[in-house]
Amino acid sequence: MNTADLRKILDEHKIWIESFGENGSRANLCGANLRDANLRDANLSGADLCGADLRDADLRGANLCGADLCSADLPDHTFVIMGHKYPITITNGEYVRAGCQNHTVAEWRKYSKQEIADMNGRSALRFYPELLDIIDFYLGKGERPNWLKEPSEET
Repeated sequence: MNTADLRKILDEHKIWIESFGENGSRANLCGANLRDANLRDANLSGADLCGADLRDADLRGANLCGADLCSADLPDHTFVIMGHKYPITITNGEYVRAGCQNHTVAEWRKYSKQEIADMNGRSALRFYPELLDIIDFYLGKGERPNWLKEPSEET
């Protein structure tokens, strides 16, 4: 697939997302060869990527929430994790998207309590330790901010 064709599909998909499916068209990239494609900042939410070749694709910053990745060849250390409060995507073992927040693994491991609260209040504060557990499971145990060791203020 050439860059111009991909751009057209992604532009139509963006319209589809923004219009809640009323206009544009859902990206159908089923079986597409997207190897080495630059998909940074691409919103592939809900796209059909079944069987697509995404090896060596740059997915940093890409939104894969709800995308059909059945049988897709993903870059090493890329995971889409379902069943949690926020949809979680780990790309290239470097970036983690939880909900609409996309940051490096190192950034997630160092956020202050206030920075996490600013993302989505108490809900984010409750979810944050679980997110770090998920990162640890997929990418290996890492550091955690000291404030997580403090007693909770909730009763």
